[in-house]
Amino acid sequence: MSSDVRFVDFKSDKQPTWCPGCGDFGTMNGMMKALANTGNDPDNTFVVAGIGCSGKIGTYMHSYALHGVHGRALPVGTGVKMARPDIEVMVAGGDGDGYSIGAGHFVHAVRRNVDMSYVVMDNRIYGLTKGQASPTSRSDFETSTTPEGPQQPPVNPLALALSSGASFIAQSFSSDAQRHAQIVQEAIEHDGFGFVNVFSPCVTFNDVDTYDYFRDTLVDLEEEGHDPNDYDAAADVILDGEKEYQGVIYQDENSVPYHEQHGVTEDMSEIPDGAPEDGMDLVREFY
Repeated sequence: MSSDVRFVDFKSDKQPTWCPGCGDFGTMNGMMKALANTGNDPDNTFVVAGIGCSGKIGTYMHSYALHGVHGRALPVGTGVKMARPDIEVMVAGGDGDGYSIGAGHFVHAVRRNVDMSYVVMDNRIYGLTKGQASPTSRSDFETSTTPEGPQQPPVNPLALALSSGASFIAQSFSSDAQRHAQIVQEAIEHDGFGFVNVFSPCVTFNDVDTYDYFRDTLVDLEEEGHDPNDYDAAADVILDGEKEYQGVIYQDENSVPYHEQHGVTEDMSEIPDGAPEDGMDLVREFY
């Protein structure tokens, strides 16, 4: 790892095709700053992404990367980390990618507690496919395919993570650049699965959950004196249906990541011919 890496070293030469003003610009900048601030560099970083507006983020970042299929970014990230526990693995996704088709993988990635970070760009809309309601859309959110709203409560990804045994849960706002980068940095530094749900407004298809809305309503937990090590306090924050929160909501300081629990410390990316059969037990658990 290099101590003099700058966040611009993580920028690729590919220009993002996101809509001007998209929250994903700020989300990605914070991810790059966090990686640089933690002493990582492109040569020891692997970014995995799925499908959606967030899906090409690995193309826009200068690192090892894989653009996978819808909802399957977390299994890929898990495989990369288990094969190469020495590198930094960051998984990026969206609310549709992660909390709909990818919801099952999310639950199991959380409970395994693999040492990687998961940054979800939550704009409460399907942006890439032109504005359908997503799992986190409000129940009365009107779109062309749900003219009267989805008529069902939105998924609460923070509650889903806590109930699945998460060791780190946080939420940030892409427009609050310094705070967002700080929160992602804490997720990277956490020993285990670092989950950050990022409010990343869609300026084209969502005129409800806007930059102004989050600026006016977000409550910063750090300023409120919230103790992220207090499980009950974290549950109260997560289940509070009246406010939107930013900050580290829950962190288990005694967290032991999966690869340490099972003694996976060496490079497993190449398995030599004639390897002992029992050496494949850990691999089989994931397939």
